[in-house]
Amino acid sequence: MKKDLFRALQFPILFICIITAIHGYSDYYHIRLSHWGVYPRESKGLIGIITMAFIHGDWKHLFNNSVPLLVLGGALYHFYKSLANRVWIYSILYTGTLLWLGGRPSFHIGASGLVYALASFLFFSGFIRKHHSLMALSMSVVFLYGGMVWGIFPSEEHISWEGHLFGALNGIFWAIYFKDEGPQRKKYSWELEADILTSLDGLEVIYEIVEPNGLENNTATTYTYDYTTKK
Repeated sequence: MKKDLFRALQFPILFICIITAIHGYSDYYHIRLSHWGVYPRESKGLIGIITMAFIHGDWKHLFNNSVPLLVLGGALYHFYKSLANRVWIYSILYTGTLLWLGGRPSFHIGASGLVYALASFLFFSGFIRKHHSLMALSMSVVFLYGGMVWGIFPSEEHISWEGHLFGALNGIFWAIYFKDEGPQRKKYSWELEADILTSLDGLEVIYEIVEPNGLENNTATTYTYDYTTKK
């Protein structure tokens, strides 16, 4: 159990260490990195699709994103091992892309879009899969971070609510897209039988009677069966 938890936290901790090191370097040498953020619909802002999540405005901004990244990221890597890397990376790239297409003309920085994507994915994926353990995880996300929902609406001018919104939409999309991958709920025998019958729906059976040449009518008849699926 402890080993599984440690493995689940490895990547989130590594990511947090990287963004902390970047901000520490910029703060120590008084270097402004905001121009590495997403600037919507400008070629200079395209690089921010990749780098936006690594740049933060101040230590408070960094801390506010680091804690949920650790909690939500740990949950993602623990419960969705085979999907975690893809969900994490895709959430960064596609949230940044949507923000570049639909955000306000300003530099958008920070990993909050990723935080919203992870929270949204964990919440909706549990209910979509109807998996008891994952649904319990979904409710835990609501309990811990339910107040985040207000962040997808315009509030303070310096807060990128569009990044929050597009991150949340990304989480929903990946929860639906990956619904047949990763952990699945246990199916009972009657559900498996129903799935088999459903898969056979539309199956046409063709019977062909083969009469051997030169034999009388009272001889044995051979039957061959050919299965075709209706288009």
